[in-house]
Amino acid sequence: MADIEIKLDNMKIKPHEKITGHIIVNYSGLYDGVVINTQILGTNELVVWREYNGKKITQNVSRLFINKDFMPDNKVDFVATIEFEPIEAYDVKFRASIIQQHKEVENAQLFANYSV
Repeated sequence: MADIEIKLDNMKIKPHEKITGHIIVNYSGLYDGVVINTQILGTNELVVWREYNGKKITQNVSRLFINKDFMPDNKVDFVATIEFEPIEAYDVKFRASIIQQHKEVENAQLFANYSV
């Protein structure tokens, strides 16, 4: 089993639709938390984070850091959206990293598709 895993419930993302995903940390060492980075390839648009583990996110952030103290059983469930109307199909990169003392120790990534 990998040290960190990231999964989306649906790999085909539509505008304004909830993107639900999950991160599982199996890392045996100490760590401070995880950070999730996203990139919509070929655009300057952002993924908008809505909540993680039931906690609402009130500001727009491009990188979402989640402290280990807010990760029961070393898991994170998150919700995000993409708000712009695509004129073509785009790949969306999701990258989750384990952070220890401001350094990345492990990561996992996946690509989803964003279109109408």
